[in-house]
Amino acid sequence: MSEARPSDDRPRLALHVCCGPCATAVIERLQGRFRVEAVWYNPNIQPSEEHRRRLEGMERVAEIMDVPLTILEYDVEAWRDACDGLMDEPEGGARCDVCFRLRLQRAVAWAAGGGIGLVATTLTVSPYTPVERVNAIGERIAAAHGLDFLAESFRKRGGFQRSVELSKRWGLYRQSYCGCLPSRRSTGPA
Repeated sequence: MSEARPSDDRPRLALHVCCGPCATAVIERLQGRFRVEAVWYNPNIQPSEEHRRRLEGMERVAEIMDVPLTILEYDVEAWRDACDGLMDEPEGGARCDVCFRLRLQRAVAWAAGGGIGLVATTLTVSPYTPVERVNAIGERIAAAHGLDFLAESFRKRGGFQRSVELSKRWGLYRQSYCGCLPSRRSTGPA
């Protein structure tokens, strides 16, 4: 006779993931409270080889951490259209807000379609990301879909340092720019 497993009553959480290294510490922090389901949507990451490299890192993290990963379409044209006229904006400017919005809109729509009522993003683990802006964008988008947004700063309590530690332990590629070509130009090639 097999033993019945207790049901998992943790709420489901759709986690928009920007890359494997950032996902490590965030997933680790959330898994005790939520059934994390990772969602990959990052049309900003260019060139395509860079996108592939980062996605491979995320696939490895999902496997190690036993988290389901949904990979949404790599639609660079959607990103370019959304950011049209903003390519000369400085890093951290209006282009970034548009990019955050595009990515979170797609992740929230995926969550809503899958019956997941709570969404978060790994974007706030980076010391370079404006946490308040990302969380405000996420909260507005989630509310418009009737969902909740977990507005946390995952870099607090050593989150970013933990992501670096886990990335080194697991041999993950760590990028040197956010992902978009204007960012790459401002920081130099990876």
